[in-house]
Amino acid sequence: MKYLSTRGHADRKRFCEILLEGLAPDGGLYLPEHYPQVDTATLEVWRALYDQHGYAALAFEILSLYIDDIPAEELRDICQRTYTKAVFGTDEIVPLRELENSFFLEALSNGPTLAFKDMAMQLLGNLFEYELARRGEQLNILGATSGDTGSAAEYAMRGKQGVRVFMTSPKGRMSPFQQAQMFSLQDANIHNLAIEGVFDDCQDIVKAVSNDLDFKRKYRIGTVNSINWARLLAQVVYYFAGYFQASRATPEGGTPDTVSFSVPSGNFGNVCAGHVARMMGLPIQKLVVATNENDVLDEFFRTGIYRVRGSADTHETSSPSMDISKASNFERFVFDLLGRDGSEVKRLFSDELGSKGFFELHEHASFADASGKYGFASGRSSHADRVDTIRDTWKRHATMIDPHTADGVKVARPFVEKGVPMIVLETALPIKFAATIVEALDQEPERPPAFDGIEALPKRVTDLPAGVSAVKDYIVRHCA
Repeated sequence: MKYLSTRGHADRKRFCEILLEGLAPDGGLYLPEHYPQVDTATLEVWRALYDQHGYAALAFEILSLYIDDIPAEELRDICQRTYTKAVFGTDEIVPLRELENSFFLEALSNGPTLAFKDMAMQLLGNLFEYELARRGEQLNILGATSGDTGSAAEYAMRGKQGVRVFMTSPKGRMSPFQQAQMFSLQDANIHNLAIEGVFDDCQDIVKAVSNDLDFKRKYRIGTVNSINWARLLAQVVYYFAGYFQASRATPEGGTPDTVSFSVPSGNFGNVCAGHVARMMGLPIQKLVVATNENDVLDEFFRTGIYRVRGSADTHETSSPSMDISKASNFERFVFDLLGRDGSEVKRLFSDELGSKGFFELHEHASFADASGKYGFASGRSSHADRVDTIRDTWKRHATMIDPHTADGVKVARPFVEKGVPMIVLETALPIKFAATIVEALDQEPERPPAFDGIEALPKRVTDLPAGVSAVKDYIVRHCA
């Protein structure tokens, strides 16, 4: 399997090359030259494999379609070491819970940092360590987080040989629990950088550093954000696992013809993994993109206009991990939407966004495919919506959900279809956003014992201005 850039760069690379690289040299994102196709017979084989041998076995089957430069037995071992009960707290790894009438929650937050990012980041940590050891090299990971990516990356990479992490985050914009998870880590290879600005400023810095090819090569800069294809690929697996579990819950125990997913989304990475699963042949009826007040993605799917917002127009909300107005992974979907025309993608994301701050596809013939061939729908949730949804889900189903998952539940409701299971992807455990839970339910969410008193631990974090040079200077000083 070879990989190409969404912006048309001529080079084709193998998986382990792009694993350590992040962005392509032309600023594009990597995608496989084609999506491996999975037919009904293969789905049935995988369903039996998943039922008998679990999530790690399913992960190996899917990942091996995209990774042919790691020996099969070594890749299988990486999957088996990653997806364990010891790491994720349950043999099922991503258990499905039916709330009502084929309306499900898929639990993705049982990992070390209580957020869905662990599903991919734990794998990424093991892949990085494997490949760096094989090459005898080191890697400096530069990332940006709006809340959960940072802690998931740091917990996955802490103590890993050959890896340093430099994680940028918007100063004061994460929940106290999220900040404590990251800033309390004292590992020498972990560096937290609190940026004066919003998440999009952090993301812009990461992209700018990655696009400085001389600096990137000299200091061995890699990424763990969802611009890294390996992370998105890992997320594809739980769409198949959700589908197989939903089939167990049908009255006859048979496989449903189709299934829909509702995905809380800011950077489009999580739902883009669903798009990849659908392109492979997983029978997904709808991929519902659930946004908060930062509704750049909802606006696109309603109007065909992709309009990024500046820092001043990015709202600070009670689902802060989605406070994003530049959806990096959206470029991957647009690449497919436009028939994989790299030159047109480059024009839109470089020229149009650069000069106007938006581009329009509503008159483009392919835009009709967004809700047709590609099966997308979207909606927006407000603070009042998520508080009401948290309260309603607790009252009717005795299930406590976090604000981001509440956005997914709220937006999913209008798109429920008879005979089509609707699966909402859980994003985090409620303890990470205790203030909103208390507002909704007048009670504190349950705190896992491992995190007792985490907010009071000593903090290790450096404040920096929102500038590329400040981050580069910090990296240079700490790579000596």
